[in-house]
Amino acid sequence: MSVNIRFDPTSPLCEIHIQGVLSRSGFSAAETELASHIEAGNNPRLLVVLEDFAGWEEGADWNNLDFMFTHGTKIAKIAIVGDKRWEGEVKMFTGAGMRAAPVGYFEPDRLVEARDWVLG
Repeated sequence: MSVNIRFDPTSPLCEIHIQGVLSRSGFSAAETELASHIEAGNNPRLLVVLEDFAGWEEGADWNNLDFMFTHGTKIAKIAIVGDKRWEGEVKMFTGAGMRAAPVGYFEPDRLVEARDWVLG
């Protein structure tokens, strides 16, 4: 599993690549990095790319919603790119429909469309 974050210095885009099984520790590290970016005054637009995604670490405590309550309103928009089979679970995980930011889900062949949507 790996989580890589890249902040575009010329736009509000924050691109997050998640590969394999998402671990709680990897997710927490990404939340910490994103929180620092937000606390610096940014309102990022997230482009999350799932590559060979295999779900979430079993047995981990995924009930911690501190980041969502503390920083979630500062995220402007979220586009997720991944295999169609993960759409429902990923939208539930991200709180789609329960957060202010719109969340869009795109299949891998629509990466360019997802990037345009999240920046639009």
